[in-house]
Amino acid sequence: MISGTHAILYSNDAEVDRQFLLELLGTPHVDAGDGWLILKLPPAEVAVHPTEGAPKQELYLMVDDADAFVRDLGERGVDVVAPVSDQGWGRVLTFRLPSGAPLSAYEPRHDTAHSLPD
Repeated sequence: MISGTHAILYSNDAEVDRQFLLELLGTPHVDAGDGWLILKLPPAEVAVHPTEGAPKQELYLMVDDADAFVRDLGERGVDVVAPVSDQGWGRVLTFRLPSGAPLSAYEPRHDTAHSLPD
């Protein structure tokens, strides 16, 4: 039986990105050995969308308030590279991890599945 989801972000500076996400998420973590932190994520959900192009995967952090999240990122000195845009289904933004890698977040406007009972 599936017990969870494990997401991997590949980074050119994994240590600094790990520390950043540790502070940003504020969730518990485990050390898998030699400083390889695995951070607890908030509840998750998965969607499958059709595509005409090559199959791919995307990772978004879900936020309650995109504007407040952007303000928090600004206070942390984080570069927001794609400001909040309204996509109808939600409000999306992209920011840079300390390594320079992009990561997106969105404020959903649709019902979410992540808190449904099992």
